[in-house]
Amino acid sequence: MRTDVQQGPEIWIRGPVALPEEPYGPARASGGDRRYSWVGTHGGAGVSTLSTVYGGHDCGREWPGPDAPRSVLLVGRTHASGLASVLGTLEMFRRGEAPPELYLDGVVLVADAPGRLPKPLDRDVRLLESIIDVYRVPWVPAWRLGDFGGAPPKETAVLARLTATP
Repeated sequence: MRTDVQQGPEIWIRGPVALPEEPYGPARASGGDRRYSWVGTHGGAGVSTLSTVYGGHDCGREWPGPDAPRSVLLVGRTHASGLASVLGTLEMFRRGEAPPELYLDGVVLVADAPGRLPKPLDRDVRLLESIIDVYRVPWVPAWRLGDFGGAPPKETAVLARLTATP
């Protein structure tokens, strides 16, 4: 049996795929010196807001430039087209079409409206969660008004710790 192929849980993959030397890019930085580039998978994903609230580099919808951090957090909204964009960008990483020097750390999903997700969208989010680390950001009315002061939402404590600058 071949040992250089991955057998799952990547349910979007058909057939065995050779394992990359390191999953989703170069080795992680050591210790607490990690910085992040926020990359939107579609327009209006919330990249500028997230970089304002959590720090890091705002790449908009572009790959990080040479001076930007190599660790990437993909950003998308929780509506149907936003989730489809996230899946499409993950597929680019899987096929090796993203710049090779990047490390994909996870996906940040920003609520597109207050309240619970409809079942079909929730199912899509669970699919993403089976593929990669997903950090959810709830609807924040103050952010809509441009008020980014105060602490990040308590539901994003893990994301806040991940992106914290030492």
